[in-house]
Amino acid sequence: MGKDFSRTDRVGQQYQREIAMILQREIKDPRVSMVTVSDIEVSRDLAYAKVFVTFFNDDEAYVTTALKVLNDASGFIRSLLGKRVRARVMPELRFVHDPSLNEGIRMSRLVDEAIRRDTHRDDAGDKDSNGDD
Repeated sequence: MGKDFSRTDRVGQQYQREIAMILQREIKDPRVSMVTVSDIEVSRDLAYAKVFVTFFNDDEAYVTTALKVLNDASGFIRSLLGKRVRARVMPELRFVHDPSLNEGIRMSRLVDEAIRRDTHRDDAGDKDSNGDD
């Protein structure tokens, strides 16, 4: 039988859902928009949480500014999280950029482009061979 999720994993999933809702509905700062909580790592004692976020706009200057805003607002986000989740200890939040989603999209585009070029080359080769008959 497989191992069930640990307590930190279950708590982390709940924190992830709630922080995502807080960022979507409560954070009104225009410097932070289109942000997604991709993952969260909670320490074993539940005192610290590293929140991995991705941004629709992957510009480096924008990401740096948005992360600074989120980390500056971490106390406010933590207090809102405390009102939504019943827990003895509310973790100290630290926001970190997670480039994996944007990197996956970039890789997918590269693969699609390579397939399109191969298909175009094969189609051009078929037309050349048909003209010789």
